[in-house]
Formats: sequence, C-alpha cells, structure tokens
Amino acid sequence: MSASTDKGGAAVWVLALGQTVVYAGSYYAFPALLPDLVAATGWSKATLALGPTLAFLIMASLTVWTGRLVDRGLGGEMLIWGPVLASVGVLGLGFAPNPALWLMAWALIGVAQAGCLYETCFAFLTRRLGDGARAAITQVTLVAGFAGTLAFPLGHWVGERFGGQGGMLVFAAVTALAVPCNIWAVRSLRAKARAGTEPAPTPPGVLQAALRRPAFWAIAASFGLIWLNHGILITYVLILFEDRGAASGVAAIAAACIGPAQVAGRLMLLMAGARVTTGQATLAALGGVVAASALLWLAGAAPILIFAFALAQGAGAGLMSILRPVLIAEVLGRTGFGAVSGAVAVAPILASAAAPSVGAGLLTLGGPQLVYAACLGFAVMGLTLAAALVLRRPGDREG
Repeated sequence: MSASTDKGGAAVWVLALGQTVVYAGSYYAFPALLPDLVAATGWSKATLALGPTLAFLIMASLTVWTGRLVDRGLGGEMLIWGPVLASVGVLGLGFAPNPALWLMAWALIGVAQAGCLYETCFAFLTRRLGDGARAAITQVTLVAGFAGTLAFPLGHWVGERFGGQGGMLVFAAVTALAVPCNIWAVRSLRAKARAGTEPAPTPPGVLQAALRRPAFWAIAASFGLIWLNHGILITYVLILFEDRGAASGVAAIAAACIGPAQVAGRLMLLMAGARVTTGQATLAALGGVVAASALLWLAGAAPILIFAFALAQGAGAGLMSILRPVLIAEVLGRTGFGAVSGAVAVAPILASAAAPSVGAGLLTLGGPQLVYAACLGFAVMGLTLAAALVLRRPGDREG
C-alpha cells in the first residue's frame, strides 16, 4: 500500500470514487431497476436485455483500441470524457419511448464504458505508477466494490417512487459525479509523473507476441467464463432471489451485500500479502464463484442461503477484478500493457455482453433451474482452465 500512497496519494482514492459512481450509475442501474423497467415499459426482459448486450458488444469492439490510446498517453482523457457520454446515455434510457431509442442510448453507453471503466483505469494506473500499480488498483477496487451497495438500495428506492425510467434519471446524475472526480485525479497523477519519469513508449509487435502464447488464451477464456456466470447472475439477481423465496425488500438487501463482500475479499488478499501468490489467489477466487453458484441453487430449500451466495459471489468476483490485471502483468509482462490487457478483456466483455441475453434465453427455455445449472457449469469450467494455467507456473507451485 505504501507504494501507491507515495506515488498516487489522494488522487488514487478520488479516482476510486469516480469508478464507484460511474459503475453504480451506468453498470448496476439496469439490474437494480430491472423489475421496475419491465413494469414501466411493458417490454419483455429479453428486449430490455438487448440494451446492455449491445453496450458490451460495442465495448468489446473498442477495448483493444482504447488500450492502445492508454499506451499513447490518452487514458486520462478517456477517464474524463467517458463519464460525460455515459451520463448522457443513461439519461436517454430514462426518456426512451421505444426499443429502438433504448438501444441507441445503450450504444452511446457502450462507447463511453470502453473508455472509462476498470480496463482503462487500471491500464492508466499501470502506466503511471509502474510497480505501485498493484496497490493502487487494490485501492480503487476496495472503494468501487461498493458500487452495487449504492445502486441496489438506490434502485429499490427510486424505482418505487419514480418508476423504472424515472429512476434512470437519478442514475444519470450519479454517473455524472465521476467527471469532477476524474478531472482532479488525472491531473494530479500526471503532475506526479512529470515530477518523476514519464512512461516509456510501447515498442511495436508486443500484442502480436502475446497472442501467440497459450497463457494469453487461457487467461482470456477463464475470465470470460467467470464473467458470463457473474453477468447472468447480477443481471437477474433480484428475479432469482425472489424465485428462491425471498421477498422483494429482502432480495434487494441480499443483492446489496455483494458489494461489501467484494471489499471483504480484497481486504483478505491485502492481509495475506506475499504469503499468497497471484495464482493461488486466483484459484481461491474461482472456487468462491463455484461455491456461490451451488449455494444459490440450494437456496430453494433454505432462502437464507441467498446471503451466503452474495458473500461468496461478491468475494470471488471482487478478487477477480484485481487479479486479472496483476495476472496479465506477471504472465505476459508490463510492456504494452494497455493493448495486451485490452485484448484479454475482449473475452470477459463479450461474455458480459452475452450474459443478459443468454440469461433471458435460459429463463425462457428452462426457467431459473436452468440458469442455476448453467452458471455452475460456467464457473467450474473457468476454474479448470485457471488451474491448468497455474499448475504450469513454477512460481505458483513453489507458493
């Protein structure tokens, strides 16, 4: 932690606040308001889910390009202007009178998210802080882990009072709060970099070399499967909790526990320090996601288990947000990190894009039971791939 404190100082904490509100306002707003959106619009869940699916597809198509922009020193500009576009897009969701304009608003959100969410933020910090980036990334995720904690109770409250689309107007304002946070943080971090050493330019061919390594594809596939699991469960979490027998208010409280669980998992990783390798932590996190899917399935017999699911899913997925950039840096190197990390991110972003529609399809074909079975299968496959990668790394075997 000291490295990031010395190098990033308060700027990292302010950047973390910016990530928190942009995730709460543009990412979690949809699942937090989904039942109210169905009631307000009369559209099917599948129709509504096409919006975030489109946003994620656009984000996936742009992520390598935005990674290259970070490598060229433009990460700060994207972190500043991305929330502006995202806020306008969320505002559009509140006024969309038909599915066509709903999709247009989501397309704008997808462009914005490609430049202002974790991928860009972590690449920007890695470029600016070097060895201090791991601690800074942890700081950001510790705070931003509360995005869901903010979004789900807020969504429950504004949905009851203003309806689904009216609630989106509130979330647009929440998203806009990221702009002043990111302006100050980016300027501060850049000023510190100018006082030290500017990052070296990225040599050509780095991404092509990474694409030839099996480890690249193992990381991408493993994280893709986990984000498919997480995306489905988060999108339909309120509906699934109610299927398990929870009242709507209890379901919102349980969903809000996912954020604190993310933070708790990250704190445990910090406390473990060097005693736990990145590979070991990755397997533990994936094991938590597998356990969470099993607990959600079992919650039909004991609805209280939805809280156990929230804790396990939150801790596991929360750790994965930290571990992906760290694992990429350790296995594939820091040179050209923005482009390489962006390329790896295509798989989990595409998985997130598919998750709402895949979840809607699973619900239509087999109901919640099919969702539980499929998500457990995705988690198990992700764990298997990660285990194969970790067991081939001597450093992790020595642990």
